[in-house]
Amino acid sequence: MQASENLPLRQRLLQWIEHLTHVLPAQAPIRDFVHHNTLHGFQHLPFAEALAAAQRLTGARPWWPASRFLEEWAAGRIERADVLAAFDDVGLTGLDDEIAGGVVRRDVLLAALLAGDEVPVTARRRWLAGEGTGTDLGIFARCCQLTATTKENAPDDWQQLAHQRWGALCQEVGAGRTLRNVLAHLSGEDVLETVRSILQRHLAAHLDLGMAAWRNPVQGRGFYAAWKACAGLDLAWELDELPGVRDEIHHLADDPVVVLETELRTLLPDESLWPAYLESLALELPGWSGMFLWRDRHPAVADGVPVDMLDYLAVRAFLERHLCSELIRRLTGAPLGFDELRAYYQANPAEFLVRDSLHSGGLPEDLQAAAAGLCAATLDGHEVRGWAVLAPKLAAQAQADDALTQAWRLARLVTQLGWGEAALAALDGDTLAHLLAAAELTSLQRSQIWLAAYEGHYREQLFVALSCNAQRRQQWPAPSAQVVMCMDDREEGTRRHLEEIAPDIETFGAAGFFGVPMYWQGIDEAAPVALCPVVVTPTNLVRELPAAGSESAQAQHMRRRETRLRWRERLYQGTRREVLGGPLLTAAAALPALATLTAATLAPAWLARAGRRWREQFDGRVASTLALTGADVENGIRAGFSDGEQVDRVASLLRSIGLTDGFAPLVLILGHGSGSRNNPHLSAYDCGACSGRHGGPNARVLAAMANRLEVRTALAGRGIVIPESCHFVAAEHHTGDDSVEWYDLAQVPAAFQSDLDRLLGRLAEACRLHAVERCRRLASAPSRPTPWQARRHVAGRVADLAQARPELGHATNAAAFIGRRTMSRGLFLDRRVFLISYDPAADASGEIVESILLAAGPVGAGIALEYYFSTVDNERFGCGSKVTHNLTGLFGVMEGAESDLRTGLPWQMVEIHEPMRLLVVVEQAPDVLSAILERQPALQELVGNGWINFASQHPSTAEISRYCPRRGWLPWAGRGVLPQVARSSDWFAGEAGALAPAILLGAVS
Repeated sequence: MQASENLPLRQRLLQWIEHLTHVLPAQAPIRDFVHHNTLHGFQHLPFAEALAAAQRLTGARPWWPASRFLEEWAAGRIERADVLAAFDDVGLTGLDDEIAGGVVRRDVLLAALLAGDEVPVTARRRWLAGEGTGTDLGIFARCCQLTATTKENAPDDWQQLAHQRWGALCQEVGAGRTLRNVLAHLSGEDVLETVRSILQRHLAAHLDLGMAAWRNPVQGRGFYAAWKACAGLDLAWELDELPGVRDEIHHLADDPVVVLETELRTLLPDESLWPAYLESLALELPGWSGMFLWRDRHPAVADGVPVDMLDYLAVRAFLERHLCSELIRRLTGAPLGFDELRAYYQANPAEFLVRDSLHSGGLPEDLQAAAAGLCAATLDGHEVRGWAVLAPKLAAQAQADDALTQAWRLARLVTQLGWGEAALAALDGDTLAHLLAAAELTSLQRSQIWLAAYEGHYREQLFVALSCNAQRRQQWPAPSAQVVMCMDDREEGTRRHLEEIAPDIETFGAAGFFGVPMYWQGIDEAAPVALCPVVVTPTNLVRELPAAGSESAQAQHMRRRETRLRWRERLYQGTRREVLGGPLLTAAAALPALATLTAATLAPAWLARAGRRWREQFDGRVASTLALTGADVENGIRAGFSDGEQVDRVASLLRSIGLTDGFAPLVLILGHGSGSRNNPHLSAYDCGACSGRHGGPNARVLAAMANRLEVRTALAGRGIVIPESCHFVAAEHHTGDDSVEWYDLAQVPAAFQSDLDRLLGRLAEACRLHAVERCRRLASAPSRPTPWQARRHVAGRVADLAQARPELGHATNAAAFIGRRTMSRGLFLDRRVFLISYDPAADASGEIVESILLAAGPVGAGIALEYYFSTVDNERFGCGSKVTHNLTGLFGVMEGAESDLRTGLPWQMVEIHEPMRLLVVVEQAPDVLSAILERQPALQELVGNGWINFASQHPSTAEISRYCPRRGWLPWAGRGVLPQVARSSDWFAGEAGALAPAILLGAVS
């Protein structure tokens, strides 16, 4: 972050802005939502250090509160052994040292954790100390005696206390705080509300991607120029109370760098603090700042509208300086700069101490009322006296409250240890001090221990499941079909139910773009879209074209579709943009709209089906084919794939999943996507490996490649022989309503028709059973539904305009298995595990698993970490409730009409999520995995820094080892017995919460 002082200011600013890419949210426009690590800029740090740094910088809570972990302890989801193991993982020492009365430090630390870190409000602590009775309250009273500081021993120098607090507050300006923060603490008034209200209107208009009906005439000159041209003419303006500000805006310099330098120098004369101050300034509105910076770094999205972060910072600093100056004037009676403000409160410590105490909370009612009266009088501009009278009382009260807090924590500790009043009375001062020191844990250590114990409990359950499953001698018949699905954790349930129905079906898991990165342009799509991981830039374009002989039908289809969309645009948008047409269209459409709304409310699934049928009948269906092969290259993009590229793609996928021989008559490539109504976060439910879009086209392209004679001939030369008795088909699973859309069925040879009919029926039945399992986690779903009832319910959810939970997405994700299906087949894993197929027997060097880890590791980690952070602090890292969301400019959501731009996941997507780091278990020897980690910095960062948990199951011995960044590979020697049931439904029936693994006997022939 430090830049050379000899560089011109513009270059230094660009360096500082580059640093902001590491701390601001990097979420793309919401239509292209792709999961990523919320704290991506801290990933170079160990996990705990990164979370502590993020907490200091943003004020967000990166861990579950201790109260939530204590709830899991009470529910048996964390046990004593888990916490004790976590002590070792965190690296605590002296655990066997005796503290007092035969109690060792390990027991004291456990008691300290179970005592919790929440302290009752001051008023209740005072009552407990003076009025309470009973054993526990007696212990508290005794602890108060041990820790109390008498009034006579209280320091008289309250001025020193005020100077220390004021100095510490000033030191944070430019290092985590802005001047706005300090003034909000002193006055209780936050100018950020005004800043946001002003900024968000201009930002939304400038970043708009197609929603706005009006554009700023000078938008093409950049955000600063556009703001400067119209801000002074804004009729609804929050700065009207500032004299002369409109004229000042009019006469501002045209160069935003000049404005930014002027404002920074006024706000904070110490230039060395400017980088950190700009960082803090940007983080006060992380959503808008992050989106502006993302658009700055991705100019292609802006459609020719220039977006420069310097413009944003110049306007932001200008508003900050003016509003803060006005607030300082009302506080002190003079428009002071920061250095002058610092001197003012240094000379008036009593006033500062009163203001500081008032807004810090915890004062008795009489002192709070007195402090509030003094502060209010000053804000009204009246000369007041009494600061020096009240300040000493506040200092003494603060010290007494500190003593009560320490007494409460001591009482909770000894209660957890099971000590009574007699044992407590026997403690001398040295023993008491030793006890408190032994129990001392920082907030970071407490959070680390609880999370490690929580993760460890689930890890033990999975290891027991894998170990027990490895001991079974499972046998399956020769496959009648093979199904390759996305590795998505939601598909774990689909695969499991399909195998229970048909043990002769073999399933595989792979990244949902199936190794085919491409631009795709469907027959009705105006422009190509990328279907591949966001870190990949495609070089091939595949178009869907009308089949031979369908040209006239296609022309009619396009005309009808254009007519329908034009009328839809006129009906929906005309009401907003036409003065006379709007009211007339509204009146004419009133009755049909009312009928449609009634149907959408009472029968959403029926209305969706009826609407789809009507559109298909009106537009007409057109048989299509793929422009799969080609040689034309334009702007670096090839139209189609060459034969060699197709062979490479098919061979790479088949080798990575371990399907190189033993092909079944049918091989289904099953992509996935989702859909819902009135849902800005729609793409967050789609396939992350396809840039937040549907994976059906990738499945269709891969299947078409694998069926080509030229490709199969070349594959045979590489040792992959696909017989003529095998045919590839493609489909897409809708994870929202559990339906399946099939592709190119008319092209399936007649010889495979009976096998295809059987596969269609089995997959449909598996989807209905999967819908039953999903319903158990949905509060509004019917209780114990039949498969048909469950299927109707989930279909209704995705079509319901009022449904905030069309599906739960990845809300249950917790682990990933990379290995053969024998690792997990026959286990109930509760839709919590990403399943990635890999055959270690064909990969002695680890080359294949290395490529899988490099591709799937960041994807799985990004999903798990975004869910983690959006769960632990949804207000800061997530985006709140969908119910209050307001779609903004087609690029994001706000809460209501005015708010910061919200990033992360909405509460309805994470409310049942259990926040933990992803546990990745790889079926490969530890030494092979160690070699991979050593040569791959990206994996070193994820695994070595603890952003994911890593484990190995040896492919020959099935022995399990887990990787500890501090201690290396640790062999697992646990034991356990797994419950056994016939089918999945026997295990989850009647259960609404997360379930432990179980063995499924019905999935084995």
